[in-house]
This record gives sequence, structure tokens and C-alpha cells, in this order.
Amino acid sequence: MDAHEPDTRPTQPVTRPVLVWDAPVRLFHWLVVVLVTAAYVTLKLNWIDWHVRVGETLLALVIFRLLWGCFGSETARFRSFVASPAAALRHLRRLFHREPDVQVGHNAAGGWMVLFLLVLLLTETLSGLYVNNDIADEGPFSELVPVWLANAISALHGLVWYVLLAAVVLHVLVIALYAVAKGHNLLRPMLTGYKLLPSSVDAPRQAPALLALLPFGVGVAVVMLLAAYL
Repeated sequence: MDAHEPDTRPTQPVTRPVLVWDAPVRLFHWLVVVLVTAAYVTLKLNWIDWHVRVGETLLALVIFRLLWGCFGSETARFRSFVASPAAALRHLRRLFHREPDVQVGHNAAGGWMVLFLLVLLLTETLSGLYVNNDIADEGPFSELVPVWLANAISALHGLVWYVLLAAVVLHVLVIALYAVAKGHNLLRPMLTGYKLLPSSVDAPRQAPALLALLPFGVGVAVVMLLAAYL
């Protein structure tokens, strides 16, 4: 190229590391991975007491996440990532298009997956808490529930468990598909919290990490009350 000719080659956008996932969200994510695995292992080994403890811990974490989704960091809030079904479908149509990853938080389709997993976890842990109390005859309200409803809750607990496992497998497969088809590494940001984003993209607002202790405390208190009075 002549020294006097302008360089018309496309330039790469300037990027910098941006904190997109706060510590409470990342800790919640990986604790759920560990606890769902523990729930599977304790169920297979018939360690029911440990299975119950795992379920109660999961329920406290889910309650925390629901509250953090209302008052936490920007990318943790439901209003920042829950899009319309039409937007989710538009996003999925571009699933096999390789393009730069400039998404700050969950994409339109990923947001619905997060909601689906939270609903499954909430249903599974709540139904499991009742089933445990019913079997152990611990809950003062257990006798007030009709037999048909108690049986339905028990059946629901078993059914949702398999749906949850299927959803977890689908979640893992989608992460792998994004890496292969789009070249997007969704795992690293959930480990480190940071993602390389163009300088034109604003960094999301972060809530103080210590603030997460409040909704987690609420989750623990709710679980203790439910375990005692369900």
C-alpha cells in the first residue's frame, strides 16, 4: 500500500473488560450447580436426610435470587433481561450467525430459560419440603391437606425433578452450541464476572455485594418457617 493512500481496512472496535455478573449472581449459579448435583447423588444413594437439607438450601437460594432479581445489580434484575416471546424468537433465528458478543447480560432467549429454571427449582423445592413434612408427620398443617392433594404434590415433586434434569441438560447443550455456532463463550463471564465489550457499551450498574446478605437472610428465614409450619 502506498504511504499516501488512506488505510481503508476495517478496524476492530476498542474493547475493555466490563463486570457484567456480580459476585452474588455467580455464587448463586455455581451453588445451584453443586446442590442440584448433590440432590441427585443423595437421592440415588437414598440419603434422605441429606437430600432434604440440600433441598432446603436450594429453596433459600431460589428465594434469594427472586429478591435479588428485584433489588440487585442491573444485569440480575428481571426487568433487564425478561423480553417478549417475539424478541426471544428473533434472537433464536440468529442462533447460527457468527457475530461479536456485545450482550451485557442475558439475551432475550436466555432470560426465559433463567425464569423457567427458577420456576422449576421453586416448584421442586417447595413440593419436596411438603413431601418431607408429610412423610415425617412434622408439619402442623399436613393433616389439613386432602389426601388427593397430598398425593398430587408428591407426584408433582417426582415429575418436576425429571423436567428439571432435562432443562439442565438443555442449558448445558445450549452453552456448548453458542460456543461452537456463534463463537460466544458464556461460561467464562459466569466464572470471572467480566466480559470484553466495546467501549461504546455502558457498564451495568452494580449493587453492593454485601447487600445480598439481606435477601439471603430472608430466604433462610422463610425456609425455616415453612419447614416448621407447612
